[in-house]
Amino acid sequence: MDLYTITRQFADSWALLALFLIFIGVILWAFRPGSRRVHDEIATIPFRHEDRPAPTEEAKK
Repeated sequence: MDLYTITRQFADSWALLALFLIFIGVILWAFRPGSRRVHDEIATIPFRHEDRPAPTEEAKK
């Protein structure tokens, strides 16, 4: 068998399975218990200082 056939068979079987498992892992990581607070905090970053600039100590973080 040539290299193309070997890599094609690998991609069709084990690589597909590995990528699917990584995808499921990312989904589970994003929706894990306790992550809602983190996601809510990140979602409000653009609206934190609408009226005035951030204080100096907070801007350095």
